[in-house]
Amino acid sequence: MKLLNYKEQPQWQKNVYALWIGNFATGAGSSMSLPFLPLFIATMGNFPKWELTLYAGLGYAATYLSQAIASPLWGKLADRTGRKPMLLRASIGMTITATLTGFSTSVWMLISLRFIQGMFSGYINNAFALIASEVPQKQSGKTMGTLTTGSVGGQLVGPIFGGFIAGIWGYRIPFYVFGGLMFLAALATYFGVKEDFTPIEKDSQQAKQSAFAGIKNLWIVWAMIISSMLIQAATNSINPILSLFVRELMHGTGNIAWVSGVIAALPGIATLATASRLGALGDRIGPRKVLVGGLILSAAMFFPMFLTTSVVVLGILRFIIGIADAALMPVTQTVTMLNTPPDAISRIFSYNQSAQAMGSVVGPLLASAVAGILDYRFVFLMTCILVLINLIVVLVAYRKDGMALIG
Repeated sequence: MKLLNYKEQPQWQKNVYALWIGNFATGAGSSMSLPFLPLFIATMGNFPKWELTLYAGLGYAATYLSQAIASPLWGKLADRTGRKPMLLRASIGMTITATLTGFSTSVWMLISLRFIQGMFSGYINNAFALIASEVPQKQSGKTMGTLTTGSVGGQLVGPIFGGFIAGIWGYRIPFYVFGGLMFLAALATYFGVKEDFTPIEKDSQQAKQSAFAGIKNLWIVWAMIISSMLIQAATNSINPILSLFVRELMHGTGNIAWVSGVIAALPGIATLATASRLGALGDRIGPRKVLVGGLILSAAMFFPMFLTTSVVVLGILRFIIGIADAALMPVTQTVTMLNTPPDAISRIFSYNQSAQAMGSVVGPLLASAVAGILDYRFVFLMTCILVLINLIVVLVAYRKDGMALIG
C-alpha cells in the first residue's frame, strides 16, 4: 500500500498530528507540578501537617471542581463556534493561569489560580471532540487510541521532568514550563488544525433542544458518561495512598520514593504501548467487547492488589492495569462518538469531561476515607467494587438498548 506524504494526507489526519502534540503538551504540563504541590505549598508558610494536607487537597481538587462546572457551558458554545476556538481558549487560558500560578505568594492565591485554570481547561476533551466529528467510523477506535497516547505519554514524562527541574531550580519553575508547553499547544493548534465547521444558529430549534435529543442509544451514551466518571475515580483513587502502601510493603527501608515512582508509572507505560492497538481491535471486533473485557481485566487485577504482600507483584499487577486502562477511556470516547449526532458532539463530550472531573475529585476522597478508617490495601478492594459497578452499568445499558451499537 502506498504511503501518503504529509501534504497528500486528508486534513483529519493532519489534525491528529497537531492535536497529538497538543495532548502531549497538556498531559506533560498538567502532571509535572502536581506531585510537588504539597512541597510548594509548604514553602508558603509554617503549616501543621493537617493544614498542609488540607491545602494540598484543595489545590488538587479546585481545578477539577471548576472544570466540572464549566465544561457543559463550553461544550454548548463549541457547538456554535467550533472546536478549534475552544482548543485555543483552553491552551491560551492555561498558558496564562499556569504561568501565574508559579508567581503565587500565598496558598489562597495558588488555590484560586488553580480554580480559574480549571474553568479554562478542556484541551484534551475538545481534541477528542474535534477528531470524533471528522474521523471515518472504521478508523475511529485506532485514532482515539492514538490521541490517548499523546496525553498518557505526556503524563509519564511530566512528573519525571518536573521532579528534575524542581530539584535544581525550585518548585515554581515547573509551573512556568507548564505555561510554555500550553503556549506550544496553542501554536500547534493555530497553525496545524483546520476545521470544516458549520455553526448552529443560536436561536434555532436545534440549539435550544437538549444535547441528548437526537441520540438513538441513550442508555449507552449515559453509560459511557458514568463509566468515564467511575474510570477516573478508580484510576485516581490509588494516588493518595500508593507511596504509603509501597513504604509499608518495603517495611520503610530502601529507596521508597524511586520505587513508588516506578510503580506509579507502570500503568502509563502499558497504556502507551497498547492504546492504539486495542483501539484498532475495537474497530475490528466492536468496542463493546473491548470495553467489557477491559473492565473484567481491571477488576481481576485490583482484587489481588488487596491481597499482595510484595512490591514486585504490585508492580506486575499495576502494569496489567495499564493494559486494561487502554481498553477503557479511549473506547468510551469511541462509543460516545458513534452514538452522538455531529451537531451535539461537543456538548456530550463536555458532559463526559465533567463526569471525568468529578471522578478525579470523588476517587481520592473516597480512598482517603477508606484508608483512614480501615487500611491502605482496602482502597484496592474499594476500587475493585467501583470497576464491578461500572461493568454492571455497561451491561445493563447495552441490554436496555438491545445491543443496537455495532459490536
